[in-house]
Amino acid sequence: MYVCICNAVTDRTIREAAASGHSFADLRRRTGCSDCCGSCEDMAREIFEEARAARTLDLPLLAAA
Repeated sequence: MYVCICNAVTDRTIREAAASGHSFADLRRRTGCSDCCGSCEDMAREIFEEARAARTLDLPLLAAA
């Protein structure tokens, strides 16, 4: 789904950036997400943070110990 209509940034792009270890600032620089009108920033940040949290849960159990 498109999250940032102004710059055609999808939720998939946001999740991929989070999974790659990029920061939200990196995402904004690379895609322009939330740099134009800003109405997508809350949703984009929410998707980004959820994807980042899911990334940390993918660690093997021994690595988390």
